[in-house]
Amino acid sequence: MLPHALLLLLLLHGAAAALPIGVNYGANGDNLPTPAATAAFLAANTSINRVKLFDANPAFLSAFASAAPHISLAVSLPNSVLPALADKSSGLDAARGWVRDNLAAHVAAGANVTLLLAGNEILGPVVDPNLVVALLPAMRRLAQALTLEGLPGVRVTTPHYLGILAPSDGIPSNARFRPGFADKILAPMLKFHRDTGSPLMVNAYPYFSYNAQNLNYAVFRPNAGVYDAAAKLNYTSMFDAQMDAVYTAMKKLGYGDVEIAVGEAGWPTEADAGQVGVGVEEARDFNAGMMRVVSGGKGTPLMPGKSFETYIFSLFDENQKPLPVAERHFGIFNPDFTPKYDLGLLTQSPSPTPSPNPSPKPSPSPSPKPSPSGGGKWCVAKAGADATDLQNNINYACGYVDCKPIQSGGACFNPNTVASHAAYVMNAYYQANGRHDYDCDFKGTGVVTSSDPITGVANMSPDGAQQVRPTRGQRGRQPPAHILREAAARAVAPPGGCCYRACAKLLYTLV
Repeated sequence: MLPHALLLLLLLHGAAAALPIGVNYGANGDNLPTPAATAAFLAANTSINRVKLFDANPAFLSAFASAAPHISLAVSLPNSVLPALADKSSGLDAARGWVRDNLAAHVAAGANVTLLLAGNEILGPVVDPNLVVALLPAMRRLAQALTLEGLPGVRVTTPHYLGILAPSDGIPSNARFRPGFADKILAPMLKFHRDTGSPLMVNAYPYFSYNAQNLNYAVFRPNAGVYDAAAKLNYTSMFDAQMDAVYTAMKKLGYGDVEIAVGEAGWPTEADAGQVGVGVEEARDFNAGMMRVVSGGKGTPLMPGKSFETYIFSLFDENQKPLPVAERHFGIFNPDFTPKYDLGLLTQSPSPTPSPNPSPKPSPSPSPKPSPSGGGKWCVAKAGADATDLQNNINYACGYVDCKPIQSGGACFNPNTVASHAAYVMNAYYQANGRHDYDCDFKGTGVVTSSDPITGVANMSPDGAQQVRPTRGQRGRQPPAHILREAAARAVAPPGGCCYRACAKLLYTLV
């Protein structure tokens, strides 16, 4: 019993550290900070560890070489150069020349270039047959050129939009690549990726597929989900479904072992008047949920526990981009480097402070690494929450936390009610994701409480009945009270929830 209880504590305890993630850094604005200031800020104040550039601008490469040599860079070539690089007779020389002229000196100076992107979205939505034919040969020449120029650690890939998948019903198990691209283009390209250790890169945008009816599904909010009968999986996230659709299509061609990278994914904070589902809350919910999938150890239903090299779109709003309005408002930071919303990306401030995010009311025995929202907080369902909403919360949260304890035979199965199971998973989700207040929103059905949910638990027996705590003589030496209390506080024990029982088992065993 004790090993299981301790495992539960280890899985659910503690504040979530700032997650590493990449960003797209565009500069189509007239109010943006300099590349030097931006590189210094990202290096010193954020957990962002990758930056994707839309060209090989020397000012940007020099800035990251000087101020952020630990940040990995993905550098892009324009679509227009691909035909010259693909030429059988002169393509390799052209590729070597491009690498020498645009990368070599910056890498020597400290720029940590790890990816070279051959164009962008060549296979659609707008298809130029000349570029399609040139794409893979150009990628091969670039890979050769990088090795010959002494940069073998730079991998070559190209970003694709999700239209490379055949139109489908949104069920991942039905996914395949478009017939015109599958065998002649994508199969040999996937072989190139396998041979060179580079990822297939996709631009995954639930934003471009959502509507008012599936908004919650698109932005990682509680929802009933979409059931994939063939895989026997319930998807509560469109992003997960998109990633698993790509994986399924790759696997059908025999390349399920190739890594998948996300070149762009994001959500705008502003759009044209009257557009539903665009705002700060939606952008925060989508990006926070996506980060948990790609960087937080969750993975997807078909790729559990897997992480993905991912670049949020984008670092800043770009006020000089063309309409529609939303195109200008995908940024996660303002030009003064303040976050537009909290994604937990800021690390310790350069100015000396006791804590980067001190709790307003720290607990008497704070953990060595308090969560961003502070210690001593739990997530519970609001009184009177609708049972259907709570079941949706269960469906959603069980995609992110281990729900075996509320399954039949689990430590938290009884009482077997929707309210009790929801109490467990809502708090498990909240604790596991760092105890941010927004992680307890659950479409307005959750609320954060600072009232210790352990009160009264210690007097419950393993089967849930009230019991007088045994004396030291009956059970051996009793651990100090603060040890018992801290152990219980690390367990998931929402008021009224079934995991009162799990905590009781742990305390009973320890005592």
